[in-house]
Amino acid sequence: GYKVALVEANRISWGASGRNGGQLIGGMGHNPDAFIRTIGRDGVEAIYQMGDEGVDIVKERIEKYGIDCDLKWGYCEAGLRPRHLRAYKEWAEEDEDIQLLDKSQLGEFINSDLYLGGYYKSNWGHLHPLNLCIGEAKAAESLGARIFEQSTVKKITYGNNPAVYTEKGTVKANYVVVCGNAYLGNLVPHLDARVLPATSCIIATESLTDEQIDQSLRKDVAVCDSRTALDYYRLSADKRMLFGGLSNYTGLEPSNVVAIMRAKMEKVFPVLANACIEYKWSGQMAVIFRRMPVMGQLEGNVLYVGGYSGHGVAPTHIMGRVLAEAVAGNRKRFDIMSKISHFPWPGGKLLRRPAMAAGMMFYKLIDMF
Repeated sequence: GYKVALVEANRISWGASGRNGGQLIGGMGHNPDAFIRTIGRDGVEAIYQMGDEGVDIVKERIEKYGIDCDLKWGYCEAGLRPRHLRAYKEWAEEDEDIQLLDKSQLGEFINSDLYLGGYYKSNWGHLHPLNLCIGEAKAAESLGARIFEQSTVKKITYGNNPAVYTEKGTVKANYVVVCGNAYLGNLVPHLDARVLPATSCIIATESLTDEQIDQSLRKDVAVCDSRTALDYYRLSADKRMLFGGLSNYTGLEPSNVVAIMRAKMEKVFPVLANACIEYKWSGQMAVIFRRMPVMGQLEGNVLYVGGYSGHGVAPTHIMGRVLAEAVAGNRKRFDIMSKISHFPWPGGKLLRRPAMAAGMMFYKLIDMF
């Protein structure tokens, strides 16, 4: 085995690992076929396979370590435009687990007039991400891993015997694996240039009545729509509506999160107009220009991964496995991912956020048609 130390700037699950929407969705990045010239058909197929494997890893760990994280199976993607429905039909031809739904059939899951149709997958679902992360940390400690919280890494030294330096101590290792995602800052300039932190926000209602549930999210499934700036939502174990979205590229949480997110929720579910909003939170997700996780090796034995672009619950798990394989000497899947070139965001530090915001306005216009 290996001696493993995890160095965390805050508390375990403080970042997106604990704050995300809890959508356990397969797949890896956006459109792996776009990289066929770089990684070949076998590489593309490997990425699709990894997208399925990520969900399996989460399921297996929950079962193996008895993690209580409210895992529920069932996922719907909802379309607002005819082109969304055409895409679902194409996907269903490749994925036998996709159950296409017309407007009436989707209404059995989601009681909303907003959508034209969608699809259902029984092998994707949702969970309590904070409890999953804490449970996995406890499992890692039980296997001998050492976790150092409140230990911000100030510097990394590279080479065959790399090390990480904090204010209180140093960890020297055979390998350093950098997985800080949206919260790395300028610790690793190569990643900082390629990762754009963006804010996503979630509100949680009071516990809903059975009548309110029947008039909104009838089935206990995870839901996303198919827009670029999408909505995502689900019911919590105590029957709250958790409604998320609002990709904000300023790097700041809007001052009126509740008002903005309530308006989005009411557009989907007018019946929840009077539901009390009891919680709200936000966090940073790491957006990559090509919408595919960035993985590679820096100088010496320093590996890295990041940039899940808002889709990380399952992909982080398979990427962790791929990194572990690489450290153990099996670099086949690591090499596939590291061959994908990732460009720095245009505009540098000063202009990349305004440039991204302008780009998102363009896609929001496309979403209208």
